[in-house]
Amino acid sequence: MEADSSQARASNGDGSPNVHDPANPVTVSLHDLESGAVPFSTLEAAFGPSSLGIILVRDLPPSYSLQRRTVLSYSSYLAALPSAVLKTLESPKAKYLTGWSHGKETLASGRFDTNKGSYYIPCTFYGSSETPLSSPNASNAKYTPENFPEYLIPAIWPPETLLPGFQSETEALIRQIIDVAALVARACDLYAVATIPDYEPGYLERVVRTSRTTKARLLHYFPDDSPNPEPETDDDWCATHVDHGCLTGLTSAQYINETPLHLPQRTLPSPLPSTLPPLPDLPSPPDPTAGLYILSRTGRPTKILIPPTTLAFQTGAALESITRGHFKAVPHFVRGVRADPTRAQSVARNTLAVFTQPNLEDPVDLETGLEFGRFAAEVVERNTMV
Repeated sequence: MEADSSQARASNGDGSPNVHDPANPVTVSLHDLESGAVPFSTLEAAFGPSSLGIILVRDLPPSYSLQRRTVLSYSSYLAALPSAVLKTLESPKAKYLTGWSHGKETLASGRFDTNKGSYYIPCTFYGSSETPLSSPNASNAKYTPENFPEYLIPAIWPPETLLPGFQSETEALIRQIIDVAALVARACDLYAVATIPDYEPGYLERVVRTSRTTKARLLHYFPDDSPNPEPETDDDWCATHVDHGCLTGLTSAQYINETPLHLPQRTLPSPLPSTLPPLPDLPSPPDPTAGLYILSRTGRPTKILIPPTTLAFQTGAALESITRGHFKAVPHFVRGVRADPTRAQSVARNTLAVFTQPNLEDPVDLETGLEFGRFAAEVVERNTMV
């Protein structure tokens, strides 16, 4: 989920972003996270005051690459469903923050964001009998589905007859991302215990593993095929913003040429397959300036390269508050693939973000006692127009 989208942006006079050379973020091995061998200096380089606020995790299980392609392809399949069907997957009561959402959120300019469609998935399915699903404060009933529907309404899934395998494949990938996020959180906890007075040992890992408010967002950035596009801005596909949770898990983006796919005319064979086939990826976006950008601590846009075999984790505002500023939240945006009449392609961008965030009753500011629920409500009010 997103925090304030009013951050300043830098650009060249021709409208292209004033970009550093593409950044290769700090990278750690999953094995080092599992063994607790990540040096504090590495965490400072990734998340500290002068960092880009992002870390990559490599050496993921071999199954990850196909799983990522499969789930991200569902984003194109989903967005191609008839509008009447997509309407049944919306939740106005949840302020369009569960299920399908398109054109319901506002950009920094105040206009509706129609450049992307989102499918929001509450991650209450995460956990097991060995992993309790509630925090010590979860018995507090001040937050209910009636007064806080944007976080507490259950997930909405399309029927299997429309998108066979969508729910099972997506939940499996989200579980894997949260598992890795918990290991990143464990490393952050070790750092915080050593550097922050009175820090509660294991706090961030507990938040990641037990939160009932963690939410995933499957994103489909629509192709820019307009013959008369609006004036370009750097962040036309996703406005500059700061995530308001703790750690945001990100897959590498998938770029798809949707021109030859005829997705709206797709018919499913009988009997139904268990999953829909992954769509063919483009090896890189046809517009080399397209992609994820992070604003450096001096406000300069830096393009971030996330290899498809890795997961990325960005810092959010709640993490900055929890660590009392030792780790800093990162402003970022997505620049779209520019329309080009000479290019016979209609290129979409798909990705998955998993926002790990505290339970609504959990404090994010130990000095003031500010709870995440009140903190998040202010963000939702600023960014959503329903």
